[in-house]
Amino acid sequence: MDDIETKCTAFQGTRKIASGTRAQVALSVKHAGETHETILIFDDATGRQVEFDLRGSDAEIVARLSNSEPRKPGRPKLGVTAREITLLPRHWDWLNSQPGGASVTLRKLVDAARNATSGRTAKRQAQEAADRFMMAMAGNQPHYEEVARALYAGNVQQFTDLTEGWPQDVRDHARQLSEPAFDWEDGTI
Repeated sequence: MDDIETKCTAFQGTRKIASGTRAQVALSVKHAGETHETILIFDDATGRQVEFDLRGSDAEIVARLSNSEPRKPGRPKLGVTAREITLLPRHWDWLNSQPGGASVTLRKLVDAARNATSGRTAKRQAQEAADRFMMAMAGNQPHYEEVARALYAGNVQQFTDLTEGWPQDVRDHARQLSEPAFDWEDGTI
């Protein structure tokens, strides 16, 4: 996904003020006006805080966001990144004897491993994203530690019950980020 299309959410204090692409949120924050409350912006995929350079016109802000990563040498259409790996001679012998050679075989092996663990990976990433967000926005809220334990234990009922008293926008966003972390029977909280 293009960096500018990455989804994020901005909060002014505990109130959500914008959610959408990086460009949409950056412009919303810029036009939110002066405030004494801190505005924090979070990447929805990782839960990490992000910052935007809001100087200049709207077009300049969008242009900066769309040019956030310079072009690199290589095969850009495929997104290939050359890196070094170290293997034993027997590994290289086996890889080189495979149809398509070492690179093709390694890509197939990585894809197979990714497919085999995709559910666990998505769950772990959701737990980490929700936890980062909650630490920043709800670390001082009642039952924060118990909520974090419920998140990692996969206890959706306890997670839901203990977040009920949190500020609505913070609670709702934490629940949204955590959805992939739970084994849902009916898909709702």
